[in-house]
Amino acid sequence: MSGTPPRIGILGIAGRMGRLLAEETPAAGATLAGGTLRPGAKLATLPPGLPVLPDIVALCEASDVVIDFTHAHAARAHAHAAAVTGTPLVLGTSGLSAADEAAVAEAAAKTPIVYAANFAPGVNLFLAIAERMAAALPPAQYDAEIVEMHHRQKVDAPSGTAVALGRAVAAGRGTTLEAAGRESGRDGHTGARGTGTIGFAALRGGQVVGEHTLIFAAASEHISLTHRSFDRRVYATGAVRAALWAVGKAPGLYSMKDVLGM
Repeated sequence: MSGTPPRIGILGIAGRMGRLLAEETPAAGATLAGGTLRPGAKLATLPPGLPVLPDIVALCEASDVVIDFTHAHAARAHAHAAAVTGTPLVLGTSGLSAADEAAVAEAAAKTPIVYAANFAPGVNLFLAIAERMAAALPPAQYDAEIVEMHHRQKVDAPSGTAVALGRAVAAGRGTTLEAAGRESGRDGHTGARGTGTIGFAALRGGQVVGEHTLIFAAASEHISLTHRSFDRRVYATGAVRAALWAVGKAPGLYSMKDVLGM
């Protein structure tokens, strides 16, 4: 396959992200192998003559790497199909449960899988900085709060990126998000904020692409970091970059940090 452009397959190619991925694939010098459609999806906005495959297995067999930004409920089946066919997979679907993530990790023992909450390079730098800051700011003095806002159609909360920020803060503090404790959806008489916990607030409205703010709040100072996405194309560009990187890699569960060499 040396000298041949990698063939990239796209799950849900008629969706909002799928269409952007279809545009970014040839722009990156790769070949668009085709895609799958959800029931009822229309082909009007897709390139003429684009191969539409009947299912994930057929798409894997026609591709050198597959990109998945579909739905959390399909993540296990897609990861399993990638493992069975030995096809690298780039997984950007958010809202996966712990069991879903365990299934993805199991599939990664047989094929390379790049799984990330966010494929924007700036967000991944944000996550790295968040971890370093959390390591330097004692949880007994600095409360960590994460505020995110997305478009009104988003179905999961907090966002995958917000959860990734919480995990980065917890890692910087030498623990896990589960062990540190999550505080979200405060309403009514909730009692005092728990020391060392990580707070989440999810806002939904309009057509906001994605905004995330991490706040470290102490008695004498507040520090905040914010990342704003203005165009979903940044996610598509990053995912295609990850797909090209994944081709030829050994089986394993990778992140965008690996792709960026961080």
